[in-house]
Amino acid sequence: MATNLDFPFHFDALGRTAAPSTDDHIRNLIEQLLFTNPGERVNRPQFGSGLLQLIFAPNSPELATALQFTLKAALQRWLGDLIEVQALEVQSQDSTLRIVVQYSVRRTGEQRQDVFERGAL
Repeated sequence: MATNLDFPFHFDALGRTAAPSTDDHIRNLIEQLLFTNPGERVNRPQFGSGLLQLIFAPNSPELATALQFTLKAALQRWLGDLIEVQALEVQSQDSTLRIVVQYSVRRTGEQRQDVFERGAL
């Protein structure tokens, strides 16, 4: 039986490597994809969304629309076997990005919505 590692990596109360539930694992995968820049992963240089490069980009409806298409395409490419994206909304205020992803889990058909936020580092 394969065990998934929790993100960020840490140990549980028993001192073992923490393993998330299936739902948490899918959320972790989405978060990793959104906040990884292409080129950061050695064996998967195209993995990621490039989202963090746009934290200081000027806000515009055109940028938000382009970002929504880009993120949805990345989610479909890398996680399409696990989830089906229903809706994706990107909001940028000052130096904080907020992404709302509505999706269904392919294995169970369960509808979920997760919110991801990241500010300037």
